[in-house]
Amino acid sequence: MTAQPAPRSQARNLAGFVLIALIWGSTWLVIKDQISVVPAPWSVTWRFGLAAIAMFTLAAVRREPLMLSGEGLRLAALFGLFQFNLNFQFVYASERYLTSGLVAVFFALMLVPNAVMARVFLGARFGGRFVAGSVVALAGIALLLTHEYRAAPAGIDVLGGVVLVLGAVMCASIGNVLQGTALARRQPVVTLLAWGLAFGAMGDALYAFALHGAPVLDPRPQYLWGVAYLAVIGTVATFPIYTALIREWGPGKAAYNGVAVPVVAMLLSTLFEGFRWTGLAVSGALLAMAGLLIALGGRK
Repeated sequence: MTAQPAPRSQARNLAGFVLIALIWGSTWLVIKDQISVVPAPWSVTWRFGLAAIAMFTLAAVRREPLMLSGEGLRLAALFGLFQFNLNFQFVYASERYLTSGLVAVFFALMLVPNAVMARVFLGARFGGRFVAGSVVALAGIALLLTHEYRAAPAGIDVLGGVVLVLGAVMCASIGNVLQGTALARRQPVVTLLAWGLAFGAMGDALYAFALHGAPVLDPRPQYLWGVAYLAVIGTVATFPIYTALIREWGPGKAAYNGVAVPVVAMLLSTLFEGFRWTGLAVSGALLAMAGLLIALGGRK
């Protein structure tokens, strides 16, 4: 265990917030390609298995300890189960039924369970700006959900996909709140993430083998580069920053990253997938961004 680091500057936190939104907004395009000839559970396994190796390497480079205490390992196992096992298994499964944009928008709803559980379990308090901004952002999210629902191809199991993605949102939220506990704050960030990824990848492998049998890997360069991008850029480069935001801002405000991510995803979809903006989409994006600015604004 190590002492808590000094608080980071607000400018550094905001820069990290923007970087995460840009990277995670791009991952939805890559995830869609990962659901190909490879069963989704094995794609998740490859992603987090590689990410665990890279995160342990990062810990070694930064000279952080590679081991945790017994209670630290138990926390990492629980955190890894919810964040890197259940959460992403639900996410990848839901993308068989829903558009990537719709899944991304649903994750913007995570600010609600994050804020509620942070209040109940961590004693976090939120001011009027946060509540007002959340109401505005949720109105924008509702418009984006309506747009994406209307744009979804006919005949898909929308309801089944919604159940899966809501399960993912709840699991991710539990993982976020676990990172905000006093025990988690006493652990080295990268080491905790490395063990969480390792435990999560083991759970993913067991689930994939039970459901689909022997491992499957797509040899296409596009698929392999996608795994590498999601593991190194989408996970190792972002989760330490996001964990720092949870520790600095709390799970509720950190979850506002999920409000920015679908807007970034839609902008990228405009460039690479021919996404067409409608009045609903534009109004929803503007309301979501306005809510984010209200909630995270102020003199601080």
